[in-house]
Amino acid sequence: MKINGKDVRALWFSNGTLKIIDQTKLPKRFKVYECKKYRAVARAIRGMVVRGGPAIGAAAAYGMAMGAERPKRTSSALRNTRPTARDLFYAVSYMEEAIEEGKNPVEAADRYVEALIDRCKRIGVNGLEVLGPHSKIMTHCNAGSLATVDYGTALSPIRLAHSKGLEPFVWVSETRPRLQGMLTAWELGQEGISHQIIVDGASGDLMRRGEVDLVLVGADRITSGGDVVNKVGTYEKAVLAHENGVPFYVAAPKSTFDPETERGDDVPIEERDEKEVLFVGKRRVAPKGSRARNPCFDVTPARYVSGVITEDGITQ
Repeated sequence: MKINGKDVRALWFSNGTLKIIDQTKLPKRFKVYECKKYRAVARAIRGMVVRGGPAIGAAAAYGMAMGAERPKRTSSALRNTRPTARDLFYAVSYMEEAIEEGKNPVEAADRYVEALIDRCKRIGVNGLEVLGPHSKIMTHCNAGSLATVDYGTALSPIRLAHSKGLEPFVWVSETRPRLQGMLTAWELGQEGISHQIIVDGASGDLMRRGEVDLVLVGADRITSGGDVVNKVGTYEKAVLAHENGVPFYVAAPKSTFDPETERGDDVPIEERDEKEVLFVGKRRVAPKGSRARNPCFDVTPARYVSGVITEDGITQ
């Protein structure tokens, strides 16, 4: 991705240190978070310094490399950070196998990340099939380079369309309560891609008025039955898209697919601290004494999904 005109990845490994663009500081401030031990990687994942299933998986791969001398302890610490995103578990298993086979752990993690980036690039190429000139695309959460190391999943076709002069326009859903939509807007702004931020509740009416050509989101897990687990609010967009005749596409690498789980209802859904809902930053916006519920993800049944864009093509 471009940051101030320079090519940058969301995370990289150098001289024994994992460096991560700190998503908790964006878009106000650009800061790099450094991890010198696997436990620091686990804290970065749990604390949402790094977000997005593929990027979490990439960070976990390097975390495993840093703790390769005690792989069982390391894998346990990483697996217990966040329960929903499939890529985390996929990456840890990949690294466990590489370590058991005696491969160089850092080189194995490098291969994992490079393969991930290539998959996201190919998602962009395949996703062009559903975009035309001047497409008006609605997103939810962040499925860009920050969430995937580079290119993105949902943003990968949009980036490619922009580079080809197709002039896509993006409706960026804010994505309460952590406002990951602002990360999407920041990425789009860095690359000069036309967009506007909308409150989550505006999505349906924009579709009803014919101002959305398609919805394009990422995924944290896709079950064998085709249910999609993604940032909370995705399900509502899928139902509204269905009601208004708007195609609803999901972009995700195959590492996001969970062949062992058939139904989305069987996926553990992470719930985070209620303060994320009750506060905006450090300021409480909810009435004193009010409580909150804060599920991070929801389940979109397969029947609402027009297709899944992967590195191998589009599945219907």
